[in-house]
Amino acid sequence: MKTARDIGLLFQRYLIQLLRNPVWLVVGFSTPILYLALFTPLLRHLVAAGGLPGGNVLNLFLPGILSLLAFASGIGPGFNTVFELKAGVIERFRVTPASRFAILTGPILASMLLMFVFDAVVVAVGTGFGFSVHWLGLAVLAVLLGLLMIVMAAFSIATALTTKEISGFAALMNGINLPVLLLAGVLLPISLGPAWMRVLAHFNPLYYLVSASRVLAAGTLTGPAVWQAFAVLVPLCALVLAWATRVFRRAVA
Repeated sequence: MKTARDIGLLFQRYLIQLLRNPVWLVVGFSTPILYLALFTPLLRHLVAAGGLPGGNVLNLFLPGILSLLAFASGIGPGFNTVFELKAGVIERFRVTPASRFAILTGPILASMLLMFVFDAVVVAVGTGFGFSVHWLGLAVLAVLLGLLMIVMAAFSIATALTTKEISGFAALMNGINLPVLLLAGVLLPISLGPAWMRVLAHFNPLYYLVSASRVLAAGTLTGPAVWQAFAVLVPLCALVLAWATRVFRRAVA
């Protein structure tokens, strides 16, 4: 019960911090909308030229954007951790009776809530552009999005506590960001790539989420891509969260 109360308090604290930064909120909302507005027309031309399978390109593209949001939302708590290290907040946590697990998970859950708000806006806008909504599939997809977001947030927080410098942390995250996104098929299906790229994609957790997101968004709940995504993300989430908790406990010991 105490841990749950601590998580609630720290969730509220971090959520208030996020809401006090309107620039971050505007950028967070505008980025996926710009992807929809500026990249979707290019995909439609690819379909017309025979480079992509026919049909509504939003049913292919929008699930990838939701996966991208989960990945990007998980990096934010890491940057906040670096700022709190510099401000001495992490040092003050050493003398608090709050659960170390709660200190770690509170910010993650607050970021997840905002991620789902962004997702809802993207789906609503996409519906106006012609995206076909399958509510049950989106509900299952929300679970997978939450799992990947936890993986990335726990990883980014633990990495921030290890590097302790914004320059090193930002360089590492940027170095990971591009290959992970390209090998996930977020913007274009990885099936369009060469064989070696399709092989490398199977070592990328985001690839499994993107593949499952497109299947679930189409209303298919039991396809191989769905159970493969759960088989990868559930144990990965447990492992990364356990590792991040150990790192955090050492940092505030």
